[in-house]
Amino acid sequence: MIYPIVKFSDPVLETKAAPVTEFDDTLKRFVEDMFESMYAAHGVGLAAPQIGISRRIAVIDVTFKEDPKAKLVLVNPEIIHTEGRHAQSEGCLSIPEFRESVTRPRKVTVRAQNVKGEFFEHTGEELLARAFCHETDHLDGKLYISHISALKRDLMKRKIRKLIKAGEW
Repeated sequence: MIYPIVKFSDPVLETKAAPVTEFDDTLKRFVEDMFESMYAAHGVGLAAPQIGISRRIAVIDVTFKEDPKAKLVLVNPEIIHTEGRHAQSEGCLSIPEFRESVTRPRKVTVRAQNVKGEFFEHTGEELLARAFCHETDHLDGKLYISHISALKRDLMKRKIRKLIKAGEW
């Protein structure tokens, strides 16, 4: 099932998501739906709040289907280590058509659970590190625009309000 992507201005995107406590077939199916939804939206990462579900689940595939082994499921993730700094243009499925340069750690280690509830740690660099930070932020009720200047953020919000008013958002 492909879920529609929730856009900026929906309160679910600015609410801390609830931890997952049940690891069952329903969770497995939901994760499969999240991957389907992410691919349909042409993304490389998706957090459950982006489809209106306030749960601490994120899926990532920075290869966009090229390498099936690159698919990652993060349940209840926590960033446990970061190294370096890296600025790069960043966008978000929930804020389509907008991109800004965001500084994130160059290397990130995340600790999470898989769909069976087993804990694991994974370290990523560059785009994967950025995805870890971006999706974890979503689960904490933060968007990438919280990492840009107040001026750029206000300009973006103003443009979005105009799109909402015009019925185009």
